[in-house]
Amino acid sequence: MSTKGTQSLKEKRVVIIGGGPAGLTAAYQLSKAGVGSVVLEKDSALGGLSKTVSHKGNLFDLGGHRFFTKVRAVEDIWREVLPEKDFLRRKRLSRIYYCRKFFDYPLSIPNVLAGLGLWNSLLILLSYLRSHLSPEMPERTFEQWVSNRFGKRLYRIFFKSYTEKVWGIPCDEINADWAEQRIRGLSLWSAVREAATRGAVGSRGGIIKTLVREFDYPRRGPGMMWEAVADSVREGGGEIRKGADVRRILHDGRRVKALEVTAGEGTELVEGTDFVSSMPVRELIERLDPRPPAPVMHAARRLGYRDFMVVGLCVTRKDLFRDNWIYVHDPNVRVGRIQNFGNWSPDMVRCPELTCLGMEYFCFEGDDLWVMPDEQLVSLATREIESIGLVEPGEVGEGFVIRVPKAYPIQDSSVDEAMQEIRLYLARLENLHPVGRNGMHKYNNQDHSMLTAMMAVENILGGNEDVWGVNLEASYHEEEEDESRARRRRDRIARLSSTQPLAPRRVRPADEPADG
Repeated sequence: MSTKGTQSLKEKRVVIIGGGPAGLTAAYQLSKAGVGSVVLEKDSALGGLSKTVSHKGNLFDLGGHRFFTKVRAVEDIWREVLPEKDFLRRKRLSRIYYCRKFFDYPLSIPNVLAGLGLWNSLLILLSYLRSHLSPEMPERTFEQWVSNRFGKRLYRIFFKSYTEKVWGIPCDEINADWAEQRIRGLSLWSAVREAATRGAVGSRGGIIKTLVREFDYPRRGPGMMWEAVADSVREGGGEIRKGADVRRILHDGRRVKALEVTAGEGTELVEGTDFVSSMPVRELIERLDPRPPAPVMHAARRLGYRDFMVVGLCVTRKDLFRDNWIYVHDPNVRVGRIQNFGNWSPDMVRCPELTCLGMEYFCFEGDDLWVMPDEQLVSLATREIESIGLVEPGEVGEGFVIRVPKAYPIQDSSVDEAMQEIRLYLARLENLHPVGRNGMHKYNNQDHSMLTAMMAVENILGGNEDVWGVNLEASYHEEEEDESRARRRRDRIARLSSTQPLAPRRVRPADEPADG
């Protein structure tokens, strides 16, 4: 590498908005390349939706985060940061609660027959055949996409009520792309075949991600990973600021120049050569100064978000149920999903005689659930877990509430048009790099978000990666990133870097809270 190129790289200072998986991955990759960075995180804890929250010695995961990926470069980061002893290999155990019965998920033929009955199962098969032979085309909505692959009857039983509970809008207003991203490769036929062969084999011979039966999990939750990444960034010379709220993004129409940041009672300008953003796209557009043209502002206002709450319940009984999590499809209760954290990792629960549950509620900021006082939410969650039959009256010892605004970018029928307008405008700002779930308004998994950040860093270092193409490839879930591509990714960073990749950093002690 030439001295001039090295100096140019050393002169870079990258400002990263957001300390979730995408933002911290960007900072980690930059530190490997010897590039200075500063991470601005609005919250008091790192990790975003992948943080781990500590409550009286018990640890709670915001949604349950499986560590499974087909992207070798993402897997490499996980293994660099945490030693093998801090990963637990977990078997996936999940069920669906519907019509006061529990159904195995992934599908088990005997269990479905027993739960729905032979006649109803036959009607489901006939409905599937009808949809398979005469599918609705073109597939524009979630309802059409799922019905074509499962039949109308099974769609109404196992998809409609839960999906509308999660998103708060009718399934015929949800973009089909969301189904394509989340359950690609899965259909009634593939599920039946998987149940019969126990192989979860997709059309190209790879594992269908929705049906993966084993995954890794950090023994003290996902926050353990992201706090360890943050430690590595700091030791590599990067800076991480918590409680830092970006209020204005100053630009000249071609490049971002600086960010106006408030922290506590103070305000400052943070300058940089490049900017990586994982903040919600709507907020990004609203905080640009000068403001974008009216059509772009209008497009940003069309973007919606689904908010999220976890009601943590500590139950005074061990071995409550065997599942990692349970999907609640019953419309008679408002809870959408139930996590059992001791089944993710025993280290999440301080006492083996306790069971710690996460009752997940999906809502809109400002609606009746969101504004409900914490005590009432704990009472609601307690009544619902008792009505489902998983807990006996009097067994819930205590509870608390975690609210997460803008947890899920809504993928409705207008999102493609709105994002096209926004992307065309953002492309003018050559040193601004959107990454991650909210930063790109895409329902990305944790590994997808990390991959977008890695590609953005490569572009900052002189590459030409298509960040917006992540999770759009038809074979993404089915095929592992081949070794040659992973090697090229590592080699490009090595060529542009004057430093060697970082060695694994200090692991946070077991008695140190994962959420800082």
